[in-house]
Amino acid sequence: MSREIATEIAIRAPADRVWGILTDFAVYPSWNPFVREVHGTPGPGERLRIVLARKGSSTMRFAPRVLVARAPEELRWLGRLWLPGLFDGEHQFTIVPDGTGGVRFVQRETFRGILVPLLWRSLDRETRAMFGRMNEALKARAESLTS
Repeated sequence: MSREIATEIAIRAPADRVWGILTDFAVYPSWNPFVREVHGTPGPGERLRIVLARKGSSTMRFAPRVLVARAPEELRWLGRLWLPGLFDGEHQFTIVPDGTGGVRFVQRETFRGILVPLLWRSLDRETRAMFGRMNEALKARAESLTS
């Protein structure tokens, strides 16, 4: 079973600035309402330690492996809940220049595994909303900074 959530936003900032914000994990707590902490290096094969904000005041911790880190275009990781095939999430951030000096930022996650149908309703509603909040915060930060 596979399901996907995808959101996007136009950002009036160059791709390298957006990439710099996205990969500067140390400052996530100051601006990111969804991904509250990231520890590690954004390089292929690297293991990250991530803390996500959840509904209410709860958090979720996981340790995905980076699949792709291609500056300033794409950052992608794969996280798993317990065992492969139970509940896997492949998260992707894509930065696409729009030809005007800005970018289209796409945040997408593909969920796979036997638990996906059981969790899909809350995932779709809550995760989509958190993606949107993060996208807006990234836009505000990127557009407020100057080169």
